[in-house]
Amino acid sequence: MPDAPRFIGAADLHVHSVVSDGTETPAALMAEAAEVGLAAIALTDHDATTGWAEAAGAVDRTGVALIPGMELSTREGYVSVHVLGYLFDPLDEDLLAETARIRESRLTRAETIVRRISRDYDLDWDDVLAQTAEGATIGRPHIADALVARGHVADRSAAFAGILHPRMGYAQPHYAPDPLTGVRLIRAAGGVPVLAHPGTRGAERVISDARLAQLVDAGLFGLEVEHPENRPDAKRRLRDLAARFDLAITGASDYHGTGKVNRLGEQQTAAEVVDRIVAEGTGSAPVLPSPSVE
Repeated sequence: MPDAPRFIGAADLHVHSVVSDGTETPAALMAEAAEVGLAAIALTDHDATTGWAEAAGAVDRTGVALIPGMELSTREGYVSVHVLGYLFDPLDEDLLAETARIRESRLTRAETIVRRISRDYDLDWDDVLAQTAEGATIGRPHIADALVARGHVADRSAAFAGILHPRMGYAQPHYAPDPLTGVRLIRAAGGVPVLAHPGTRGAERVISDARLAQLVDAGLFGLEVEHPENRPDAKRRLRDLAARFDLAITGASDYHGTGKVNRLGEQQTAAEVVDRIVAEGTGSAPVLPSPSVE
């Protein structure tokens, strides 16, 4: 077997495009990655892989390698938990069926939220569609953008802090499998699973040791510790867990274009960790620049 490709330089392993709730096209993301000096990015749209082809088409033009990925929605009780999957087979039947179910539930949920909001604010479904790229996974960020466009809030952050906050009564959860199922699905499709931003709620809300042990047994590869929204106390706890369970530590920006304040490349994953992901992923391959453009 040939040696796995090596990435020399910085890699941002959590980036969103207009295919989900980012504001840039996949090709534009690749160009931005080149501008900030990244060697590679992982395109990880929510529950969707339809941006892979466009991003791959920009690899030679930008000189930035692409690691195909996805951010899979899962849920632990009432808490949303996301699992990043890298280099899985995008045609795996079980994973396709689950992501289709999630996207359909996201759509139904979004329509319900808009109906509820429309009782109190001037907003309709066409307003949301106007903020959504064709074929995108529709979610609350698109509703937030519609609220901004209508002048009800100043920006996405204000929408989530106000009208779209659960306390307001408009929002509701969508269907998602539990994290254990998510990790198993990604591994069964030849992918490499990493728990996304698991420290945003602080150290006391980090996943329990017992639950993490189950995920590790199912094939969890790592923890996304270096994320701009993980709290400092949670990062310390996560590093301890990574050492105890022999998990890799990844870093990423969770870039959404203008949809979040996060900056592309502000958190990065070490080249040796990216090498390990490439070595373990068997469902698809990274897209590397041709030697003439490196």
